Amino acid sequence: MTSATHSTLFPQVPDSADAVLDGLDPEQREVAMALQGPVCVLAGAGTGKTRAITHRIAYGVRAGIIQPTSVLAVTFTNRAAGEMRGRLRQLGAGGVQARTFHSAALRQLQYFWPKAVGGDLPRLLERKVQLVAEAAARCGIRLDRNELRDVTSEIEWAKVTQTVPADYPAVVAKSQRDAPRDPAEISQVYAMYEQLKRDRTVIDFEDVLLLTVGILQDRHDIADHVRRQYQHFVVDEYQDVSPLQQRLLDLWLGDRDNLCVVGDASQTIYSFTGATPDHLLNFRTRHPRATVVKLVRDYRSTPQVVHLANGLLGQARGRAAEHRLELVSQRERGPEPAYTEYADEPAEAEGTARRIRDLIAAGVPAGEIAVLYRVNSQSEVYEQALADAGVPYQLRGAERFFERAEVREAGVALRGAARAGGNDSLLDDAQGLPAEVRAVLSTKGWRSEPPTGSGAVRDRWESLAALVRLAEDFEQARPGATLSDLVAELDERAAAQHAPTVQGVTLASLHSAKGLEWDAVFLVGLTEGMMPITYAKTDEQIEEERRLLYVGVTRACFHLSLSWSLARSPGGRAGRRPSRFLNGLRPGSAAPGSRGAAGGSGGIERPVAARRKRRGPALCRVCGRTLTDAGEMKLMRCDDCPSDMDEALYERLRDWRAVRAQEISQPAYCVFTDKTLMAIAEAVPGSEGELAGIPGVGARKLGRFGAAVLDICAGGDGVEEPAEADEEM
Repeated sequence: MTSATHSTLFPQVPDSADAVLDGLDPEQREVAMALQGPVCVLAGAGTGKTRAITHRIAYGVRAGIIQPTSVLAVTFTNRAAGEMRGRLRQLGAGGVQARTFHSAALRQLQYFWPKAVGGDLPRLLERKVQLVAEAAARCGIRLDRNELRDVTSEIEWAKVTQTVPADYPAVVAKSQRDAPRDPAEISQVYAMYEQLKRDRTVIDFEDVLLLTVGILQDRHDIADHVRRQYQHFVVDEYQDVSPLQQRLLDLWLGDRDNLCVVGDASQTIYSFTGATPDHLLNFRTRHPRATVVKLVRDYRSTPQVVHLANGLLGQARGRAAEHRLELVSQRERGPEPAYTEYADEPAEAEGTARRIRDLIAAGVPAGEIAVLYRVNSQSEVYEQALADAGVPYQLRGAERFFERAEVREAGVALRGAARAGGNDSLLDDAQGLPAEVRAVLSTKGWRSEPPTGSGAVRDRWESLAALVRLAEDFEQARPGATLSDLVAELDERAAAQHAPTVQGVTLASLHSAKGLEWDAVFLVGLTEGMMPITYAKTDEQIEEERRLLYVGVTRACFHLSLSWSLARSPGGRAGRRPSRFLNGLRPGSAAPGSRGAAGGSGGIERPVAARRKRRGPALCRVCGRTLTDAGEMKLMRCDDCPSDMDEALYERLRDWRAVRAQEISQPAYCVFTDKTLMAIAEAVPGSEGELAGIPGVGARKLGRFGAAVLDICAGGDGVEEPAEADEEM
């Protein structure tokens, strides 16, 4: 897909079927014109697979070969399905159904349930964790929060692999799966969970697929009804299909073969959910007449990034590796990937934040930068470091854009203003569509400058600002567009979940970054035990970790940075090693199986902070416990240890910070974070040296704000006296 962070564009709908093919490369065009029979598209990262399959559908519809209502395109996330609908609409094929497997199955289940079973469809259980917890309790099994999450995921895996509770222990043993608890216990909890669902007449998301499969298997009349409706099927990300989803797809198809699948075995990273690339790899065996097209022209990444990606896969083993695609970059040359070694995790986070700040200063938009890590728990130290550096950020995985309360409220306000037209006094002085939108949204909290804070207030402003930018793009693409036109566009985008851009550096796990791209990507925490993750034991699990890193590398368009730290906390034992996946690729490292390193330190950067004198571990100044949490290390005490903070000083510092942030037009956390202010109010520094020793007060902030902070600590108001004017001009 194209970058989710690029500015929204509004291309003109092609005026003919042939015009739909304009701009496609030879292989993409071959995909677009292969409208009959089984088609298998092997598409590498950044090769335009979504472009190819949406143009294929649109070409068939616009040429009159395919009826739009006869097409069912399925993928795996609401975002991907929304993007597909948005692209099809822009190509003049808006009547096509593009859904996730679960959404398509739920729609059919709701429609056919009264006929197949009778009565109302059982209520859908949105979150199964609470019911799993109750099931475990009834079985006399204690699960902590992490175990509860893991057992819930294990039940989901069992269901999508069509494993019933009684068979679960045997299946785990046969597959050598690493179960999070004793398989017999999980089997017991799984059985009780299913019983509780039956007792309460509820179903979960996996049941949606299972029940739809059951109805289509048992009721041939209903299966025939579905097959008359849909004659053409497209499956995106086919390497992620589970056995249950494949069974549903087979039932939709019947004895027909108008199926187009798109995938890349080298991007199989969800096997823990039941996904398997076997269906993609066996496609030509099941469909000997299939048209097979390979997309290897990489339009996303520079030759330097592509070279590293190909190198990663060049070391891979296993069946998926045998079918890897050698990408060929279509872009101009760019900078070499940067490799950086740090002393500890806070130093890595601070160094990453500095590099990001430099990129933004050089003109790279914050929305075109991402920090990607293996597990979500790694995000906190980067949130803190970016806040300290004055860099806005957003965590990936928040609720969908059009479901946010402020976006819904804005939609109502814009719709009302559009209906009122010239009778709305808000629009009296507004000239042009963007000005009208700004005027309306000003009643909902939008201002020309961002608020001086973070959290919910900042998130609300960012949402409204995204709507303002959308209006600006819309007017530029369609001069003379009215507020009513924009409201119609927003309604269509909401239906398609085609969200506009929210600015800020993206913090995301490698799994959640799949399908996205950024101009600059920072891959952090690349150490043994994290990449590959410590619980990856088997060869297959190790190879999936390699593919996960490959996905991370191929998210980068231009700038790519890879980093690791030798210790977790400052002064900790420097016993970590860089990820084995970088051996033979990073400068100075030996290729797997070879002797010695390929030269000295090569191009690996070791910041001065990594060579500083080793300090002892950070200890809580109250109870003496070793500190590892970034926020606790900033305060030099455990969160639950008593604080000796000067509350009045803390409030004066907060008041000063609010004024200072407004003066420099930055969020408050860009001056100092709350934790840093708390640390200052606890230490009450009396000199620059003491202030500089507080984590979060770097040299830049010391020079910029140090005098005012010390003045406040001494009882002053932190207001600098204006310099006296020179009498002689």
